[in-house]
Parts: sequence; C-alpha cells; structure tokens
Amino acid sequence: MQLGPWSLPNNVFVAPMAGVTDRPFRQLCKRLGAGYAVSEMAASNPQLWNSVKSSRRLNHDGEIDPIAVQIAGADPEMMAQAAIFNIEKGARIIDINMGCPVKKVCQVASGSALLRHEDLIARILDSVVSACSPLGVPVTLKTRTGWSREQRNALRIARLAQDSGISALILHGRTREDMYNGQAEYETIRSVKEILTIPVVANGDIDSPQKARQVLDFTKADAVMIGRAAQGRPWIFREIDHFLRTGEHLPAPTWGEMRDLLMHHLSDHYGFYGESTGVRTARKHIGWYVEALPDGQAFRDKINRLESTSEQFACVDRWFTAQSEIYPDTSPTNCDNAKKSAPVLKAA
Repeated sequence: MQLGPWSLPNNVFVAPMAGVTDRPFRQLCKRLGAGYAVSEMAASNPQLWNSVKSSRRLNHDGEIDPIAVQIAGADPEMMAQAAIFNIEKGARIIDINMGCPVKKVCQVASGSALLRHEDLIARILDSVVSACSPLGVPVTLKTRTGWSREQRNALRIARLAQDSGISALILHGRTREDMYNGQAEYETIRSVKEILTIPVVANGDIDSPQKARQVLDFTKADAVMIGRAAQGRPWIFREIDHFLRTGEHLPAPTWGEMRDLLMHHLSDHYGFYGESTGVRTARKHIGWYVEALPDGQAFRDKINRLESTSEQFACVDRWFTAQSEIYPDTSPTNCDNAKKSAPVLKAA
C-alpha cells in the first residue's frame, strides 16, 4: 500500500491507542508483521509538549520509518503548529484524531466531538494539510461514522477530507455514542470507499485473519487497522498478513515463543519507562497476554501485587516455563480442552 511517498510492506496496521501503543509496543508489532503503526495521540496544546507523558510520546528512537504521530485538538492553528513540532521531532506522517470517544477528550471539543462541527473540521484539515504539504509530509484522518446514530455524517466528512488533501482516511465503524459497543458498521465503510479515490482503512472488530479477509472483501477498503485485538496478542499482525497473502493459517505461538515475546516486550518496556512507571504500566500488558490462558487470572492477580520490575520479569519467566511443562504438546491459545484434565497450577 502507498501512503504519500511511503510504500508500506503490507496493509495490516496498528491502531493508535492511548496508554497502549507506546514505542515498545509499536516496535514489537512491526517486528511481528504490522505494516504501519500510529503513535498514541499527542496534545496540540504547546503547554503540554514538555510534560513527561508528551516527552515519552515524542521519543521515536530506533523506530522503523515511516514514523506516524497522531495529534488531537480543536484549534486549527494550534493543530498546524503541533504537526510542525512533531515533524521536527521525527514524524513522517501526521494523523488527525477525530475518533476518540472518551469523555475527557470530547469535553474539550476534540476527538469525535468534532463530528458535530463540520465547518471546524474543514478548517482543521485545511490548516494541518497546508502546514505539512510543503514539507512533503502526508496527513491522514482517523474518524468515526458520526456523533450518534441519528447524526451519522461519515460521507460528508470523507468528502471534506479528500477535498482538503488528506492522504488516507481511517474509519472506525461506530459512532461516538456507540463507544466500543455493538457491531462495527461495515456498510458505512463500504459506502465511504465507494465515493473516495484516496485509500480507506477499515477499523473495528477485526480480530482474526478470516475477519480481516471478510472486511476487506465486503468494504473494498485498502487496509485494515487492528486495535484491541492486538492487546496481549501482537502476533495477530503476522497471522493476518500471512493469511491475506496465502490463504493459509500460521501455527499458533508455542509457550516458549509467547514467553520470549513477552520477555522481550517487558525488557523494552522497562527500559523505556524506568523502574517506578515501568512496573505499574507493564501490569496491563502482562494481564492481556495471560487473561485467556489456563490459571491466567490467578497469575494476573499475583503480578499486580509485585512492586519491582525484576520480580515481574522473573515471575513471568517461571510461570511460562511451568505452564509449558503442564501443557507440553498444546499451544497456549488452544488449551481449553487440555486444561480440563490438567492439574491446577498456582501462581509462582
């Protein structure tokens, strides 16, 4: 897939998720087959650029190009300034957030709250594209199908985006009112794709290789973007990419491979955040990896009580090693039947 001047290795993308898609997670997903990843959203307010949180989000050291940064805000001039600021920090693609449904973002008229103000959307798009175009930096837009089920305006927003020079549209098939509930509106994504010539990326409820194939076939979208389904399962990108190219399923990761991936993830995570923040923010990632595994909840409870990165790291190592001995011939993702006759393993 082509995005501005960038030729992407495939059409399976990582969705930007606040508190999730930090640099260590993006790098891991790219290593495991993601063709493209967008950062957590960065605030457009200059007063926040020097905060610890923003400084981490601006750290792209060692990241594979093209580095894509998502910006959020409601002031056209400020959004343009934020785009330039992030380009100077290494961004090669700017993504505009008009899809975040969370209350604290919508309360300041950002994210999906902008969908109620099409005139403001047009000014923001024009301002950011005008700032980025002379630098050869493409701008993308991530949005939803509307503010509510009674106020769906995805088709009008899509036309505004294309007319303003947006290089690609990423559409989450839900309204802001839906949050993450119900089923994604693939019909709307299909309708948007029919009226645009720029690439359209389908987002929402894509959690398997078969689902990715079905969504691409139905919507005619150019790519799929994976969010929640990648939490604790970063290998989903290689599974989908392989299936889209060959029609065949890759083997599920073994206990040893899952252990090695998580240990690698934790090592990068701790190095990125440091001891105090690292041990706390790693808990959710570890929990996602193990939540569907035998005795995963007990292990998750154990992890949440540990207070050092070294304890976390050693505990993960011991647990996966022990689990592989209990289920030597079974993939971690296929333990439902095996665990019925297996002894209960207490968290180490």
